[in-house]
Amino acid sequence: MYSFYSNTYPIACLLVYRPVTGYRNKEMIDQTTIDRITDAAHIQDVVGDFVTLRKRGVNLLGLCPFHNEKTGSFTVSPAKGIFKCFGCGKGGNSVHFIMEHEQISYYEALKFLARKYHIDVEERELSPEEMAVRNDRESMLLVNDFAMKHFAHTLHNHIDGKAIGLSYFRERGFRDDIIAKFQLGYSLEVRDAFTQAAMKAGYNKEYLVKTGLTIEGDNNYLGDRFRGRVMFPVHTLSGKVVAFGGRILKKDDKMAKYVNSPESEIYHKSNELYGIYFAKQAVVKQDRCFLVEGYTDVISMHQSGIENVVASSGTSLTPGQIRLIHRFTENVTVIYDGDAAGIKASIRGIDLLLEEGLNIKVLLLPDGDDPDSFARKHNASDFIEYVQQNSSDFIRFKTNLLLKDAGNDPVKRAGLVLDIVKSISIIPNTAIRGEYVKECSTLLNVEEQMLYYEINKLKNNEQEKIATRRQNDSFPPIEEPEDHTVPKYTVSKFEDQERNILQVLIKYGDAVLYYADEEKKHPVMVGAYILEELEQDKLVFGNSLHSLMLEEYKNNFQNENFTVQRFFLYHSNSEISNITADLISEKYTLSRIHSKIKKIEADADRLIELVPRVVFEFKNCLILDIMRKKLTDMKVANENKNHALVDEIMREMSQLEVVKKQLSKTLGERIIIKL
Repeated sequence: MYSFYSNTYPIACLLVYRPVTGYRNKEMIDQTTIDRITDAAHIQDVVGDFVTLRKRGVNLLGLCPFHNEKTGSFTVSPAKGIFKCFGCGKGGNSVHFIMEHEQISYYEALKFLARKYHIDVEERELSPEEMAVRNDRESMLLVNDFAMKHFAHTLHNHIDGKAIGLSYFRERGFRDDIIAKFQLGYSLEVRDAFTQAAMKAGYNKEYLVKTGLTIEGDNNYLGDRFRGRVMFPVHTLSGKVVAFGGRILKKDDKMAKYVNSPESEIYHKSNELYGIYFAKQAVVKQDRCFLVEGYTDVISMHQSGIENVVASSGTSLTPGQIRLIHRFTENVTVIYDGDAAGIKASIRGIDLLLEEGLNIKVLLLPDGDDPDSFARKHNASDFIEYVQQNSSDFIRFKTNLLLKDAGNDPVKRAGLVLDIVKSISIIPNTAIRGEYVKECSTLLNVEEQMLYYEINKLKNNEQEKIATRRQNDSFPPIEEPEDHTVPKYTVSKFEDQERNILQVLIKYGDAVLYYADEEKKHPVMVGAYILEELEQDKLVFGNSLHSLMLEEYKNNFQNENFTVQRFFLYHSNSEISNITADLISEKYTLSRIHSKIKKIEADADRLIELVPRVVFEFKNCLILDIMRKKLTDMKVANENKNHALVDEIMREMSQLEVVKKQLSKTLGERIIIKL
């Protein structure tokens, strides 16, 4: 075998091993059932339910459902069982198409497909250890699901629910199908009607209190938080109920009009948007999100045919809510009613939208109208027409709004300029920032140079604050909040070389590379060859997702039931599935020398050349990187007149040079040393 070691110098000792951790969804469906689902879920049938596909050679072509495009770049390969959009980059198998399109988990996507193909899903019985893992979060979600169904049942079946709750919704003009869609309900005006029903059904008091559905007081007091209120369930992106909003119907100055669930382990209001579960597909399709304030605003707009709408539920916008919108679109229209005080109070939070890089428009409704009442008066086409004719970009809207207040007062006008400059300065896109500077220069009758001066001054001040904070030990380091829903992966200097190796493993890992004897009784497989080459030199991938895939390949490749493409393509980790779809749909990139050959052989016909080449290219990159670092070390040692260290580095460089020449010769001549 070709060795990455020189006679005395183990190159691998200079490489840093980066441990990685992957994640897998808890397996609630047995593997046999998963296989039945994935076998039945032909990619063209699954995608065809959502995208119009037309034949293009051996593949199918359509318009991507995940981004706006006029020319189809969305390709479906029935033979490979994958989809791939060459516009936005999304790709994967049928399960991951449903995950992406419906924004649901791997487990939920499997159940979605099982229902489509009438496959019974039998969830395996959990072991005692797994039962112990069922934490508070899962129990609280179950309690909320029961509560949602209980309140909805009360609304439609209890005499008070129908007379009070259902009558209220119908008076607001809500159709029965909309009431059912948003799972609206009613909580009886009885101290503990819900609490008693839940405990009778077997739900633990601890979780009723933790979710905030039940209030616990002295002397074993238990009462319903939402008694006497119509109920608005708050859904997560995947449709789980994590909270409720309750509106009182009787007039009582001592009681709040709206009561909301308290913060809990499953509900953080700063990370939730009312209606996002029902709006996500429409937001993607329309490439725009309407942002309103309340529950009924969202519901009325849905009923009028406008579905790409969410509400901040009366709270100021937060970074978490903005990131949620940004997952689906960069275009946001904020809808205000005519309340000037309310506009000024909430307009400050919109700077956060600008800072996130979103394109913001503002729509001011006619006096006396809010989104709820306006939507009830207009159908979808009229509403959209009004939006197009009357919405304006946020900077222009804010400038005109503040100009009215400032009038001719020079002090107020100076403050206005600084306020507008602050909003413009946080826009990350320099081209857009420049356009706003030009526009505001005209609106405010201020020279562009002065606006740029103020913007630069603000940016410099902010950078100085950050630098001071980092230097001052009394300040904690600035950290992003952890997001446990998505694993964090390290990147590598050698992404392309690592991907090439993974591509060969996935496409040809179980193919014969060569025979170790003349009788051809002992074949050496492609996968075994690559693993041995990497193992003998103790080489690891710098990208931790690549490393995770390599480790899983190593752990499974000797299993006779292991089908490498299927294993990675239908992996529960969507990142792994997506990268696999990319790798099996990409052709190995030939070098310029290869491309000059008139007849180019298929990859499968030249594995004896291709396989060692991808490994040696990876090794060559590592060697060159190590040599660059050694040259830097030698420069420092020379400056410090550390002659002993200089001599040691020169010896190491000499040994590295030998290995580099061997690799260069192999790569340059495309010759494989005897295996």
